[in-house]
Amino acid sequence: MPLPTAPTQKPSNTQTRTKANNELLIRGLLCVVIGLAVLISPYFITSPGMQGIVASSSLVGWFALVLGVAFIGLYARRRVAGPNQP
Repeated sequence: MPLPTAPTQKPSNTQTRTKANNELLIRGLLCVVIGLAVLISPYFITSPGMQGIVASSSLVGWFALVLGVAFIGLYARRRVAGPNQP
C-alpha cells in the first residue's frame, strides 16, 4: 500500500499561534471554574460528612484557581505582545 502524499500547504505560523493562544485561554477558564467550584461548593452541600471532605480539599481549589489565573495572564500577555512576537 503506498504512502499518502505530503500536504502541499502547511498551516501558517500565525494560525498555529492563534490556536495555541485560544487553547491557553480555554484551559485557563476551565481551571478557574474548577477552582471556584471546589472552593465554593462546601457552602452549598447539605451533608456534613461530604461538606467536610470537599472543604478539606480547598488546597486543590486554590491551586486550580491560581493556575487558571496564570494561564489567563499568559494569554493576555501574548495578546498584548502582538502577532509578531513568539
